[in-house]
Amino acid sequence: MGQKAKIVKGSGGFGGPLTIGVNGKRNKLMYITGGHKPAIVDKICDITGAEPVNGFETSVPEDEIMAAVIDCGGTLRCGIYPQKGIPTINIMATGKSGPLRQYITEDIYVSNVDVEQVSVAGEESDRAAVTEAHTETKEEQEQKATYSKDKKIMETRAEQENKSVLTKIGLAAGKVINTFYQASRDAVETMLHTVIPFMGFVALLIGIIQGSGIGDLFANVMSPLGGNIWGLLAIGFICSLPFLSPLLGPGGVIGQVLGTLIGVEIGKGNIPPNLALPALFAINTQNAADFIPVGLGLAEAETKTIEVGVPSVLYSRFLNGVPRVFVAWLASFGLYK
Repeated sequence: MGQKAKIVKGSGGFGGPLTIGVNGKRNKLMYITGGHKPAIVDKICDITGAEPVNGFETSVPEDEIMAAVIDCGGTLRCGIYPQKGIPTINIMATGKSGPLRQYITEDIYVSNVDVEQVSVAGEESDRAAVTEAHTETKEEQEQKATYSKDKKIMETRAEQENKSVLTKIGLAAGKVINTFYQASRDAVETMLHTVIPFMGFVALLIGIIQGSGIGDLFANVMSPLGGNIWGLLAIGFICSLPFLSPLLGPGGVIGQVLGTLIGVEIGKGNIPPNLALPALFAINTQNAADFIPVGLGLAEAETKTIEVGVPSVLYSRFLNGVPRVFVAWLASFGLYK
């Protein structure tokens, strides 16, 4: 107790190792994992003496969070806390993904972590910190010269107080070009790391469904449900249950799988195509249910607001889950006729 914990990535994980410990006000380990507490939370708290906090029940000021434990499958949570400079421990094997993947780096994020990956930190980290401090001192001495081997000439001149007109024009033009270049690079990275993998995932699901015979089995089971409004209402009711929706929400995997299965059956003619609209609402009543405390935290909600807000949103989802499927069914009359 009162020591530092060393956390390494599990098999197939990303990032780390992280060394975390209580530091002044930063004495709370927050976990946002669908309401349950992973075993690694207790182990980290036993080593560091930190206080565990359930992010689904309350909120913690960012300057009091030692680290955050999440179960994100690649959406927003895995990048939210690294963006804020909070060490993040993901119990799922998620790497650099999602819209905030640029903040997911090995020095602040580690994934696929279980109790076997948590241990008491040794003295190696202290030695590494001393070596790093000596290196930074040496670099500061080198950078006192007019030009540095680590910077371009224009970067060095940009730091000068008295800039010539030509220098200002060059810097302004370079800034505009770099902005467009960065935007195009972000667009390409989004396609490569988010859109294309999702398309590949859906294509894999369709291939498995059609090639293994699961589709035929699913058709026999789901046709009574997906082929009529009463079955879709039942699906919407189950997915919106307050105690179940946070467990079905991470990564949107359940919605993706059910959507692909229902879409294949619509293509085969086993389910009427006009039921695609109510089916869409039925299989997505649980979406982002696991993200509620994070969203309230992004809105800078107070602790009491989050304590009341999380169950309120879950129950509101439950209350409007079935009615919105019914409204979508009414709106589907006449589609594809």
